[in-house]
Amino acid sequence: MATYRQVGRLLRISARLSRPLAGSGCQSSGFHWPSQATGVSNRWPQPPLWTVPERSMFVQTQDTPNPNSLKFLPGRTVLEEGTMNFASPRDAYCSPLARQLFRIDGVKSVFLGPDFITITRTDENMEWRVIKPDVYATIMDFFTSGLPVVNEDSKPSADTAPSEDDDEVVAMIKELLDTRIRPTVQEDGGDVLYRGFDDGIVKLKLQGSCTSCPSSVITLKNGIQNMLQFYIPEVESVEEVKDDENEEAAEV
Repeated sequence: MATYRQVGRLLRISARLSRPLAGSGCQSSGFHWPSQATGVSNRWPQPPLWTVPERSMFVQTQDTPNPNSLKFLPGRTVLEEGTMNFASPRDAYCSPLARQLFRIDGVKSVFLGPDFITITRTDENMEWRVIKPDVYATIMDFFTSGLPVVNEDSKPSADTAPSEDDDEVVAMIKELLDTRIRPTVQEDGGDVLYRGFDDGIVKLKLQGSCTSCPSSVITLKNGIQNMLQFYIPEVESVEEVKDDENEEAAEV
């Protein structure tokens, strides 16, 4: 009798092991064994959907005060130091990243910061929902390609750090710009560079989202000018340098 009971128990265990998992058709442990009744031909299973892709990157966006500019944060370093502004495709000869971004329809200018990329669209009629997917794809493809953001022989825009040739007033202006003003402006996807000090007038160059921002005048007068005048009585006003000729003439 004991022998018959043991045989019966083994048969029941065997029957349970041969059953398909509940609610899974005929799948078990990631494998698919087609049933004769379904009429499905025998073939190896396709790769599982949860396979980790080779490219893993998440790009965030941040609004700026300029409705025509959007700040993209790739989650990694863009420039080791300084900033670079590309107002047109012809200016982007030294940056493989900027050249690829200019190939996107609707991109007017590209600004590279320490850990962000500011894209300015051609006009408000070009909707961001049309531009953003191409910008996302371009940034992700670029940073996974291993190409340099800028060529080795290219240098970012000169920063506002004081130099040995600066007098006391100019050194104080540059220090305030570098430590108090530029970090705030860069948070909004732009930058401000020192371009000279003459007869009480501080000349500055706006870049990135600040270039065509409707509130750039307010930023210059109510923000930068008030701060500089508060700490440096010699400063009478702040003016923006826009074209290259004035920029070269004001350069120290």
